[in-house]
Amino acid sequence: MIETRKLTKKYGKLIAANQIDLKLEEGDIFGFIGPNGSGKTTTMRMIATLLSPDYGEAYVCGKSIYTHQEEIRRLVGFMPDFFGVYDDMTVMEYLEFFAAAYRIKSSARKKVCEEKLELVDMAFKRDAMVNQLSRGQTQRIGLARVLLHEPQVLLLDEPASGLDPRARIEIRNLLKRLGDMKKTVIVSSHILPELADVCTRVGMIEKGNLIVDGYVHEVMKKARAAIVLHIGVTENSEKAAKLIEQHDEVSKVNMVEKIIHVTLNEDVEDYSFMSKILFEAEYNLSLFREEEVNLETAFMELTKGNQQ
Repeated sequence: MIETRKLTKKYGKLIAANQIDLKLEEGDIFGFIGPNGSGKTTTMRMIATLLSPDYGEAYVCGKSIYTHQEEIRRLVGFMPDFFGVYDDMTVMEYLEFFAAAYRIKSSARKKVCEEKLELVDMAFKRDAMVNQLSRGQTQRIGLARVLLHEPQVLLLDEPASGLDPRARIEIRNLLKRLGDMKKTVIVSSHILPELADVCTRVGMIEKGNLIVDGYVHEVMKKARAAIVLHIGVTENSEKAAKLIEQHDEVSKVNMVEKIIHVTLNEDVEDYSFMSKILFEAEYNLSLFREEEVNLETAFMELTKGNQQ
């Protein structure tokens, strides 16, 4: 559905996107992660044919961004981070205006707009003025707008930026629905928890370089090859740490606020021996858990030394 080959964009000496290689299939929800100014928006705008690359190629549904721009724009729904809305228009009038721009037949416009309002849970605001909506409501109306022409590909640039926690949850739920509809979605963000439970794939970009690209489970595995345990004992934690450190299957031990952090060797998956040696040494456990690997920890591990 989306493929880029060495996609590059420069602004003077600044390389905004540096030889980006991506390949996304139907139904993929791709979380594009990186700090502000890392190249996310530049890459998405090139895929949407809104910005010409200096080098490289990109295809959307097999069509080149150089030779099939008009066709690609029919296939793509692009929602920028911030977009304006018109004064003196109701939500329904706003959507019908864009439905006309998308050349949806007048007889079908109202029905299409109603369907998209239902999809984004905004039917109750159909007669409200668009310039009086909250930030979260405006984002959902913006998403309804880019869905009007039934695009196969969605490019959503920071859709949850500036939203309150409830609105962010609503946007995440919408993304899940889009995945169920087999849309191919690129959604960018610099706030990692937003994407943790909705994306099938993630890419991490810094200073224009795509440094990580893969399915979520692959990225997690790459970020943390070895299991890390957090262990707490009721007393003599320093002595317990030294006991643990002597085991052959332990790679590293360090203390963090009286909690023992134990990194096992990369090939170790069964760590039941750890509780056994502590019980045999008559230590009482107050904590024993495996450290969770999430997108935030993966990002910190995989981008170490590349911070802007």
